[in-house]
Amino acid sequence: MSLFAGLDPARAPADAPAAFGGELGAESVLDAYRRGLFPLPAADVFAGAYAEARYEQAVAAGEIALLPGEDPYALAWWSPDPRPVLAPGGVRVPGGLGRRLRNRLGWWTSVDRAFGRVVDACAEGRQPAWITPELREALLDLNARGAAHSGEVWEGEELVGGAFGVVAGPVLSLDSMFHRRPDAARVAVADLGARFGGAGGRLLDVQWDGPYVRSLGARPVPRARYLEELAAGAVPGVLESGPLPASRLG
Repeated sequence: MSLFAGLDPARAPADAPAAFGGELGAESVLDAYRRGLFPLPAADVFAGAYAEARYEQAVAAGEIALLPGEDPYALAWWSPDPRPVLAPGGVRVPGGLGRRLRNRLGWWTSVDRAFGRVVDACAEGRQPAWITPELREALLDLNARGAAHSGEVWEGEELVGGAFGVVAGPVLSLDSMFHRRPDAARVAVADLGARFGGAGGRLLDVQWDGPYVRSLGARPVPRARYLEELAAGAVPGVLESGPLPASRLG
């Protein structure tokens, strides 16, 4: 039985976790994404204690589900409302960046060439440190199954940017991105989105709203609509993973 059986994300709080608890096995993580949820582990015991103090009344009132687990407040599952999304081919590449890609940078892109390195780079120096060893292991497992993908941007043989996410039906839910050159994360998202759309994907989910994802072209939609989209289509085919010039995105 699913860990999330009986949990209806459509009825979850708009700006609080839908649930606490459970575990981060690959099957549970993939099941969560397919239901419109995504995991956010606590960075440490202090973060878990803070979550318990902040949300225990909502849990007691039944507004937030409490799933089985040794330390339930160490793991939260979110389904924000509204949800920021964009079309796979709709990532905004400003004119100045487009010209640099065409004329000077010489970047090239790939998919799943360095999944573990992208995840590690996304985790590096981030506070709170939500990409825990357990979540990393689950993501690597999902990548091996073809259910999670990374997009990489290269300058020669140097990895200068990337993004990764989990496939849930027709949706690619983007978890994180990083850059070591200006705009390299944007290029990674644009490339990964274009390849996902080319394989039949219908939607990119960027999970949390904010100025940067708005600059990419994301727009917030009601969670109910996002859940409808999630259930509406089939899993896309295999993504083209080989090297491609980033100049094509300009």
